Amino acid sequence: QLQFVESGGGLVQPGGSLRLSCVVSGFNVGDDLNYYGVGWVRQAPGKAREEISCSGVGDDLIHYQDSVKGRFTFSRDNAKNTMYLQMDNLKPEDTGVYFCGVAVHYHCQDPGEALGLDYWGKGIVVTVSS
Repeated sequence: QLQFVESGGGLVQPGGSLRLSCVVSGFNVGDDLNYYGVGWVRQAPGKAREEISCSGVGDDLIHYQDSVKGRFTFSRDNAKNTMYLQMDNLKPEDTGVYFCGVAVHYHCQDPGEALGLDYWGKGIVVTVSS
């Protein structure tokens, strides 16, 4: 059973930065994040989940939703079974609960495919407000 530990959320003023981390554990023997597509989604209060970014298995490309391009940077460290989301120039509309997710052997060619990931963390709250 995969387990997720998400950290780095909190309250930040508009224009500020946060870095989210997501450590994944509970892999079967011989398995690790190398074999998984990974991504982030978020859910604003009263709204549906929306994609942020997605990276497929064995793929160096990162796909971003248009509203976060140039402000958010997604990275993964497979050796540490960890993914990160560096968020800069945050805006009030970035407020929400952020979720990291994975899916084995998952290929991602569009940020919207992040919504198709199978396993999810519990989410971490990000609030952008003055």
